[in-house]
Amino acid sequence: MSTRVMPFRGSLTSREQVSVFEFSWPVIVFVPLVAVLIQIFIPVKVRFMPIVDLPFMVTIFFATARRNPITGCLTGCFIGLVQDLFAGPNHPLGMYGIALTVVGYLASSLGVKIDVENPGTRFLITFGFFGVHQGVYYGVAHGLLRQGVQWSWSHIAISALANAVLGIFVYKFLDRFKQR
Repeated sequence: MSTRVMPFRGSLTSREQVSVFEFSWPVIVFVPLVAVLIQIFIPVKVRFMPIVDLPFMVTIFFATARRNPITGCLTGCFIGLVQDLFAGPNHPLGMYGIALTVVGYLASSLGVKIDVENPGTRFLITFGFFGVHQGVYYGVAHGLLRQGVQWSWSHIAISALANAVLGIFVYKFLDRFKQR
């Protein structure tokens, strides 16, 4: 009995073959800061804006572009803590920091495995990670802090869809700042 081995005709992508992008220091500092400031001041004038989460999208963009889980964690933590600082006096410090740290880690880990430059992939990543973000946020608020936070599947789904559609355009704009 002989066994025949079929040759592998696909391509294996190693960590070295995946494009890892860098950013200048002004981009690393000012893009998340502008996203947080837009998140704070625009909802006052635009009614549907509270369902859009720009700091969340910026976290995913930087994490998937760098493809390093440690950098993704730090990026999510930094952006989340800045968002927490401006969230108001009734908002406990660290809630967004924890949620975006988890999202940053998962997005950068996933960025190593799949092509994250494709708009369809970006849509799916944003849609899925929005649910993860909201789940972590709800888990911390309800489970650890015993806050009366409400969970609504329909609101999460609509918000995830809105963020995923808008995210395609935000990511396309932020692609201009990438450096190899």
